[in-house]
Amino acid sequence: MHLAWGPDEEAFRAELLAFLDEHTPMEARTRRDFQGCEDGEVIPAWSRAWQATLFDHGWMIPGYPPELGGRDATPVQTLVYLEEMAARGIPRSMHFPGYAIVAPTLLEHGTDEQRALVPAAIRGDTVWCIGMSEPNAGSDLAGLTTRAELDGDDFVVNGQKVWTSYATVAEKCCCYVRTDPHVPKHKGISLLVVDMDTPGIEVRPLRHITGVADFAEVFFTDVRVPRTNLVGAPNDGWRLTQGSLAHERAGLWVEGVARLEQAITGLIDLAHRRGVAGDPVVRRKIAEASSRATSLRALGYKGITSFARQGASPEHSYMKLATSEAGKACFELGMEIQGAYGSVVDEERGEEAGRWALGFLISFANTIAGGTSEIQRNIIAQRVLGLPRS
Repeated sequence: MHLAWGPDEEAFRAELLAFLDEHTPMEARTRRDFQGCEDGEVIPAWSRAWQATLFDHGWMIPGYPPELGGRDATPVQTLVYLEEMAARGIPRSMHFPGYAIVAPTLLEHGTDEQRALVPAAIRGDTVWCIGMSEPNAGSDLAGLTTRAELDGDDFVVNGQKVWTSYATVAEKCCCYVRTDPHVPKHKGISLLVVDMDTPGIEVRPLRHITGVADFAEVFFTDVRVPRTNLVGAPNDGWRLTQGSLAHERAGLWVEGVARLEQAITGLIDLAHRRGVAGDPVVRRKIAEASSRATSLRALGYKGITSFARQGASPEHSYMKLATSEAGKACFELGMEIQGAYGSVVDEERGEEAGRWALGFLISFANTIAGGTSEIQRNIIAQRVLGLPRS
Protein backbone atom coordinates (compact mmCIF):
# COMPACT_ATOMS: atom_id res chain seq x y z
CA MET A 1 0.00 0.00 0.00
CA HIS A 2 1.29 3.46 -0.93
CA LEU A 3 -0.07 6.41 1.04
CA ALA A 4 0.26 9.85 -0.50
CA TRP A 5 -1.38 13.26 -0.58
CA GLY A 6 -3.76 14.08 -3.42
CA PRO A 7 -3.09 16.56 -6.25
CA ASP A 8 -4.86 19.43 -4.47
CA GLU A 9 -2.68 18.97 -1.38
CA GLU A 10 0.49 18.75 -3.47
CA ALA A 11 -0.42 21.94 -5.34
CA PHE A 12 -1.07 23.61 -1.99
CA ARG A 13 2.32 22.40 -0.72
CA ALA A 14 4.13 23.71 -3.80
CA GLU A 15 2.55 27.15 -3.36
CA LEU A 16 3.55 27.19 0.31
CA LEU A 17 7.14 26.16 -0.36
CA ALA A 18 7.51 28.80 -3.07
CA PHE A 19 6.29 31.43 -0.63
CA LEU A 20 8.65 30.23 2.11
CA ASP A 21 11.64 30.18 -0.25
CA GLU A 22 10.94 33.78 -1.24
CA HIS A 23 9.87 35.40 2.02
CA THR A 24 11.29 33.55 5.06
CA PRO A 25 13.76 35.83 6.91
CA MET A 26 17.15 34.43 7.85
CA GLU A 27 16.33 34.55 11.56
CA ALA A 28 13.34 32.26 11.01
CA ARG A 29 15.48 29.74 9.13
CA THR A 30 17.54 29.04 12.26
CA ARG A 31 16.21 25.78 13.64
CA ARG A 32 15.48 25.90 17.36
CA ASP A 33 14.86 23.16 19.90
CA PHE A 34 12.68 25.60 21.84
CA GLN A 35 11.41 29.12 21.37
CA GLY A 36 12.48 31.77 23.84
CA CYS A 37 13.91 35.23 24.36
CA GLU A 38 16.60 36.29 21.92
CA ASP A 39 19.18 38.90 22.88
CA GLY A 40 16.97 40.09 25.71
CA GLU A 41 13.92 40.60 23.50
CA VAL A 42 10.79 38.80 24.63
CA ILE A 43 9.38 39.16 21.10
CA PRO A 44 12.10 39.90 18.50
CA ALA A 45 11.29 42.59 15.94
CA TRP A 46 11.98 40.23 13.04
CA SER A 47 9.37 37.77 14.33
CA ARG A 48 6.67 40.43 14.49
CA ALA A 49 7.43 41.46 10.91
CA TRP A 50 7.41 37.81 9.81
CA GLN A 51 4.06 37.15 11.49
CA ALA A 52 2.59 40.17 9.69
CA THR A 53 3.98 38.89 6.37
CA LEU A 54 2.37 35.50 6.90
CA PHE A 55 -0.95 37.17 7.72
CA ASP A 56 -0.86 39.50 4.73
CA HIS A 57 -0.19 36.59 2.33
CA GLY A 58 -2.79 34.26 3.82
CA TRP A 59 -0.33 31.88 5.48
CA MET A 60 -0.74 32.71 9.17
CA ILE A 61 -3.73 30.42 9.81
CA PRO A 62 -4.52 28.87 6.40
CA GLY A 63 -7.89 27.47 7.50
CA TYR A 64 -9.22 30.95 8.26
CA PRO A 65 -10.64 33.31 5.60
CA PRO A 66 -8.34 35.92 3.99
CA GLU A 67 -9.49 38.74 6.29
CA LEU A 68 -8.18 36.67 9.20
CA GLY A 69 -4.81 35.78 7.70
CA GLY A 70 -5.82 32.61 5.88
CA ARG A 71 -7.01 31.20 2.57
CA ASP A 72 -9.94 28.95 3.51
CA ALA A 73 -7.72 25.86 3.46
CA THR A 74 -9.16 22.43 4.21
CA PRO A 75 -8.15 20.59 7.41
CA VAL A 76 -5.87 18.31 5.39
CA GLN A 77 -4.20 21.29 3.73
CA THR A 78 -3.74 22.84 7.15
CA LEU A 79 -1.97 19.66 8.27
CA VAL A 80 0.31 19.87 5.23
CA TYR A 81 1.08 23.47 6.17
CA LEU A 82 1.86 22.62 9.80
CA GLU A 83 4.11 19.73 8.80
CA GLU A 84 6.10 21.77 6.29
CA MET A 85 6.59 24.63 8.75
CA ALA A 86 7.65 22.18 11.46
CA ALA A 87 9.94 20.24 9.13
CA ARG A 88 11.80 23.44 8.26
CA GLY A 89 11.75 24.63 11.87
CA ILE A 90 10.08 27.89 10.85
CA PRO A 91 8.00 29.53 13.59
CA ARG A 92 4.78 31.29 12.71
CA SER A 93 5.07 33.54 15.72
CA MET A 94 7.20 34.05 18.82
CA HIS A 95 4.10 34.84 20.89
CA PHE A 96 1.35 32.26 20.59
CA PRO A 97 -1.54 33.46 22.84
CA GLY A 98 -3.06 35.89 20.32
CA TYR A 99 -3.47 33.59 17.36
CA ALA A 100 -3.70 30.22 19.14
CA ILE A 101 -5.98 30.96 22.12
CA VAL A 102 -7.46 34.46 21.99
CA ALA A 103 -8.56 34.42 18.35
CA PRO A 104 -10.63 31.20 18.42
CA THR A 105 -12.13 32.14 21.80
CA LEU A 106 -13.31 35.58 20.67
CA LEU A 107 -14.50 34.31 17.29
CA GLU A 108 -16.66 31.68 18.97
CA HIS A 109 -17.87 33.49 22.07
CA GLY A 110 -17.15 37.21 21.68
CA THR A 111 -19.39 40.16 20.89
CA ASP A 112 -19.03 42.00 17.58
CA GLU A 113 -16.73 44.51 19.28
CA GLN A 114 -14.60 41.71 20.74
CA ARG A 115 -14.41 39.84 17.43
CA ALA A 116 -13.07 43.03 15.88
CA LEU A 117 -9.94 42.51 18.01
CA VAL A 118 -9.14 39.20 16.31
CA PRO A 119 -7.30 40.32 13.12
CA ALA A 120 -4.74 42.33 15.12
CA ALA A 121 -4.29 39.40 17.52
CA ILE A 122 -3.55 36.99 14.66
CA ARG A 123 -1.34 39.43 12.76
CA GLY A 124 0.63 40.14 15.91
CA ASP A 125 -0.16 43.85 15.95
CA THR A 126 -1.61 43.38 19.45
CA VAL A 127 0.30 41.27 21.97
CA TRP A 128 -1.86 39.23 24.34
CA CYS A 129 -1.19 37.29 27.51
CA ILE A 130 -3.39 34.69 29.20
CA GLY A 131 -4.28 35.06 32.88
CA MET A 132 -4.83 31.45 33.95
CA SER A 133 -2.28 30.03 36.40
CA GLU A 134 -2.19 31.25 40.00
CA PRO A 135 0.25 30.65 42.88
CA ASN A 136 -2.11 28.35 44.81
CA ALA A 137 -3.89 26.81 41.83
CA GLY A 138 -1.13 25.96 39.36
CA SER A 139 -2.54 23.96 36.48
CA ASP A 140 -5.82 23.48 38.34
CA LEU A 141 -7.61 26.36 36.65
CA ALA A 142 -10.83 25.61 38.50
CA GLY A 143 -9.01 26.42 41.74
CA LEU A 144 -8.36 30.06 40.83
CA THR A 145 -9.14 32.71 43.43
CA THR A 146 -8.66 35.99 41.55
CA ARG A 147 -12.06 37.55 41.98
CA ALA A 148 -14.11 40.03 39.99
CA GLU A 149 -17.01 41.76 41.74
CA LEU A 150 -19.58 43.72 39.79
CA ASP A 151 -19.79 47.41 40.76
CA GLY A 152 -22.16 49.29 38.50
CA ASP A 153 -20.92 49.02 34.93
CA ASP A 154 -17.49 47.68 35.96
CA PHE A 155 -15.97 44.54 37.36
CA VAL A 156 -13.45 45.21 40.14
CA VAL A 157 -10.65 42.65 39.92
CA ASN A 158 -8.34 41.65 42.78
CA GLY A 159 -5.87 38.78 42.85
CA GLN A 160 -2.69 37.41 41.33
CA LYS A 161 -1.64 35.42 38.26
CA VAL A 162 1.70 33.71 37.78
CA TRP A 163 3.76 32.16 34.94
CA THR A 164 1.99 34.59 32.60
CA SER A 165 3.88 34.46 29.31
CA TYR A 166 4.53 37.81 27.57
CA ALA A 167 2.87 39.82 30.38
CA THR A 168 5.84 42.21 30.42
CA VAL A 169 5.06 43.35 26.85
CA ALA A 170 1.38 42.47 26.43
CA GLU A 171 -1.22 45.10 25.67
CA LYS A 172 -4.23 42.94 26.56
CA CYS A 173 -4.96 39.96 28.78
CA CYS A 174 -7.57 37.21 28.55
CA CYS A 175 -8.07 36.94 32.29
CA TYR A 176 -10.02 34.17 34.02
CA VAL A 177 -11.63 35.36 37.25
CA ARG A 178 -14.02 34.06 39.89
CA THR A 179 -17.33 35.89 39.68
CA ASP A 180 -19.38 33.58 41.94
CA PRO A 181 -17.65 32.02 44.97
CA HIS A 182 -20.83 30.29 46.16
CA VAL A 183 -21.16 27.64 43.42
CA PRO A 184 -18.97 24.59 42.60
CA LYS A 185 -15.55 25.84 41.55
CA HIS A 186 -15.95 24.94 37.86
CA LYS A 187 -19.15 26.96 37.61
CA GLY A 188 -18.15 30.32 39.07
CA ILE A 189 -15.49 31.38 36.54
CA SER A 190 -15.79 34.15 33.94
CA LEU A 191 -13.49 35.50 31.22
CA LEU A 192 -12.61 39.20 30.97
CA VAL A 193 -10.60 41.12 28.39
CA VAL A 194 -8.31 43.37 30.42
CA ASP A 195 -6.18 46.23 29.09
CA MET A 196 -2.73 45.80 30.64
CA ASP A 197 -2.25 49.54 31.13
CA THR A 198 -5.28 49.75 33.44
CA PRO A 199 -4.46 51.34 36.83
CA GLY A 200 -3.91 48.74 39.55
CA ILE A 201 -2.01 46.19 37.44
CA GLU A 202 1.58 45.40 38.43
CA VAL A 203 3.78 43.07 36.36
CA ARG A 204 6.90 41.46 37.83
CA PRO A 205 9.15 39.44 35.47
CA LEU A 206 10.12 35.87 36.41
CA ARG A 207 13.30 34.22 35.16
CA HIS A 208 13.70 30.69 33.84
CA ILE A 209 16.45 28.48 35.20
CA THR A 210 18.27 29.41 31.97
CA GLY A 211 18.23 33.10 32.89
CA VAL A 212 15.66 34.43 30.40
CA ALA A 213 12.49 36.19 31.55
CA ASP A 214 9.64 35.77 29.10
CA PHE A 215 6.91 35.30 31.68
CA ALA A 216 5.83 37.12 34.82
CA GLU A 217 3.57 37.30 37.82
CA VAL A 218 0.72 39.81 37.55
CA PHE A 219 -0.98 41.53 40.48
CA PHE A 220 -4.47 43.05 40.27
CA THR A 221 -5.47 45.61 42.92
CA ASP A 222 -8.94 47.13 42.51
CA VAL A 223 -8.60 46.98 38.73
CA ARG A 224 -11.75 48.28 37.07
CA VAL A 225 -12.77 46.44 33.90
CA PRO A 226 -15.84 47.51 31.90
CA ARG A 227 -18.71 45.06 32.07
CA THR A 228 -18.73 45.03 28.27
CA ASN A 229 -15.34 43.28 28.40
CA LEU A 230 -16.98 40.07 29.63
CA VAL A 231 -16.53 37.29 27.05
CA GLY A 232 -19.51 34.97 26.76
CA ALA A 233 -21.97 34.50 29.60
CA PRO A 234 -21.21 35.18 33.26
CA ASN A 235 -19.80 32.16 35.11
CA ASP A 236 -19.28 30.27 31.82
CA GLY A 237 -15.51 30.68 31.74
CA TRP A 238 -14.70 27.03 32.37
CA ARG A 239 -16.48 25.93 29.19
CA LEU A 240 -14.64 28.61 27.23
CA THR A 241 -11.27 27.33 28.42
CA GLN A 242 -11.96 23.83 27.14
CA GLY A 243 -12.58 25.07 23.62
CA SER A 244 -9.63 27.47 23.69
CA LEU A 245 -7.13 24.84 24.83
CA ALA A 246 -8.51 22.31 22.35
CA HIS A 247 -7.75 24.73 19.51
CA GLU A 248 -4.25 25.30 20.88
CA ARG A 249 -3.41 21.59 21.15
CA ALA A 250 -4.99 20.60 17.83
CA GLY A 251 -2.00 22.00 15.95
CA LEU A 252 0.77 22.10 18.56
CA TRP A 253 1.22 18.33 18.45
CA VAL A 254 2.75 18.66 14.97
CA GLU A 255 5.43 21.00 16.28
CA GLY A 256 5.95 18.76 19.31
CA VAL A 257 6.55 15.67 17.19
CA ALA A 258 8.78 17.59 14.78
CA ARG A 259 10.95 18.87 17.63
CA LEU A 260 11.13 15.33 19.01
CA GLU A 261 12.26 13.99 15.63
CA GLN A 262 14.79 16.83 15.38
CA ALA A 263 16.21 15.89 18.79
CA ILE A 264 16.47 12.23 17.74
CA THR A 265 18.41 13.19 14.62
CA GLY A 266 20.71 15.22 16.84
CA LEU A 267 21.18 12.22 19.14
CA ILE A 268 22.23 10.04 16.23
CA ASP A 269 24.78 12.61 15.07
CA LEU A 270 26.04 13.03 18.64
CA ALA A 271 26.43 9.27 19.11
CA HIS A 272 28.54 9.04 15.94
CA ARG A 273 30.73 11.98 16.97
CA ARG A 274 31.23 10.47 20.41
CA GLY A 275 32.05 7.04 19.00
CA VAL A 276 29.18 5.27 20.77
CA ALA A 277 26.89 4.67 17.79
CA GLY A 278 27.64 0.96 18.08
CA ASP A 279 26.94 0.78 21.81
CA PRO A 280 23.89 -1.53 22.21
CA VAL A 281 22.45 0.48 25.10
CA VAL A 282 22.69 3.78 23.22
CA ARG A 283 21.27 2.19 20.06
CA ARG A 284 18.33 0.72 21.97
CA LYS A 285 17.49 4.04 23.68
CA ILE A 286 17.62 5.99 20.42
CA ALA A 287 15.57 3.31 18.66
CA GLU A 288 12.93 3.48 21.39
CA ALA A 289 12.76 7.25 21.04
CA SER A 290 12.42 6.96 17.25
CA SER A 291 9.65 4.37 17.43
CA ARG A 292 7.81 6.53 19.99
CA ALA A 293 8.00 9.56 17.70
CA THR A 294 6.64 7.54 14.77
CA SER A 295 3.78 6.24 16.87
CA LEU A 296 2.94 9.73 18.11
CA ARG A 297 2.83 11.11 14.58
CA ALA A 298 0.39 8.34 13.58
CA LEU A 299 -1.73 9.07 16.65
CA GLY A 300 -1.74 12.76 15.78
CA TYR A 301 -3.06 11.95 12.30
CA LYS A 302 -5.89 10.00 13.88
CA GLY A 303 -6.72 12.91 16.15
CA ILE A 304 -6.76 15.51 13.39
CA THR A 305 -9.06 13.27 11.35
CA SER A 306 -11.55 13.36 14.22
CA PHE A 307 -11.05 17.11 14.64
CA ALA A 308 -11.68 17.69 10.91
CA ARG A 309 -14.97 15.81 11.21
CA GLN A 310 -16.03 18.14 14.06
CA GLY A 311 -15.65 15.33 16.55
CA ALA A 312 -13.74 15.09 19.80
CA SER A 313 -10.01 14.43 19.52
CA PRO A 314 -8.87 13.08 22.89
CA GLU A 315 -5.65 11.99 21.22
CA HIS A 316 -4.39 15.56 21.38
CA SER A 317 -4.61 15.61 25.18
CA TYR A 318 -2.30 12.63 25.21
CA MET A 319 -0.02 14.14 22.55
CA LYS A 320 0.78 17.13 24.74
CA LEU A 321 1.76 14.86 27.62
CA ALA A 322 3.67 12.35 25.51
CA THR A 323 5.70 14.75 23.37
CA SER A 324 6.81 16.88 26.32
CA GLU A 325 7.89 13.88 28.38
CA ALA A 326 9.60 12.19 25.41
CA GLY A 327 11.45 15.40 24.57
CA LYS A 328 12.78 15.69 28.11
CA ALA A 329 14.03 12.09 27.92
CA CYS A 330 15.84 12.79 24.63
CA PHE A 331 17.76 15.75 26.03
CA GLU A 332 18.65 13.79 29.12
CA LEU A 333 20.02 11.01 26.89
CA GLY A 334 22.07 13.60 25.00
CA MET A 335 23.68 14.64 28.29
CA GLU A 336 24.37 11.00 29.15
CA ILE A 337 26.08 10.42 25.79
CA GLN A 338 28.30 13.46 26.39
CA GLY A 339 29.38 12.06 29.74
CA ALA A 340 31.24 14.49 32.00
CA TYR A 341 30.70 17.33 29.52
CA GLY A 342 26.94 16.83 29.52
CA SER A 343 26.29 19.75 31.87
CA VAL A 344 28.76 22.18 30.25
CA VAL A 345 27.11 25.10 28.44
CA ASP A 346 30.24 27.19 27.83
CA GLU A 347 30.49 27.53 24.04
CA GLU A 348 34.29 27.23 24.15
CA ARG A 349 34.30 24.06 26.24
CA GLY A 350 30.92 22.43 25.71
CA GLU A 351 29.52 20.73 22.63
CA GLU A 352 26.89 22.37 20.38
CA ALA A 353 26.85 25.45 22.65
CA GLY A 354 25.40 23.43 25.51
CA ARG A 355 22.43 22.30 23.41
CA TRP A 356 21.64 19.17 25.41
CA ALA A 357 22.03 20.65 28.89
CA LEU A 358 20.04 23.78 28.01
CA GLY A 359 17.44 21.70 26.18
CA PHE A 360 17.07 19.45 29.21
CA LEU A 361 16.53 22.41 31.52
CA ILE A 362 14.02 24.08 29.19
CA SER A 363 12.21 20.80 28.54
CA PHE A 364 10.83 20.89 32.08
CA ALA A 365 8.80 23.94 31.11
CA ASN A 366 7.00 21.91 28.45
CA THR A 367 5.85 19.43 31.09
CA ILE A 368 4.27 22.31 33.00
CA ALA A 369 3.03 24.90 30.48
CA GLY A 370 -0.51 24.39 29.25
CA GLY A 371 -1.25 21.92 32.04
CA THR A 372 1.28 19.86 33.97
CA SER A 373 1.92 16.25 33.06
CA GLU A 374 0.19 15.24 36.30
CA ILE A 375 -2.93 17.21 35.37
CA GLN A 376 -2.87 15.75 31.86
CA ARG A 377 -2.72 12.22 33.26
CA ASN A 378 -5.76 12.94 35.40
CA ILE A 379 -7.66 14.38 32.43
CA ILE A 380 -6.82 11.40 30.24
CA ALA A 381 -7.72 8.91 32.98
CA GLN A 382 -11.05 10.50 33.86
CA ARG A 383 -12.34 12.08 30.64
CA VAL A 384 -10.81 9.86 27.97
CA LEU A 385 -10.56 6.45 29.63
CA GLY A 386 -13.49 6.97 32.00
CA LEU A 387 -11.61 5.76 35.06
CA PRO A 388 -13.04 6.59 38.48
CA ARG A 389 -11.42 9.05 40.86
CA SER A 390 -9.28 7.42 43.52
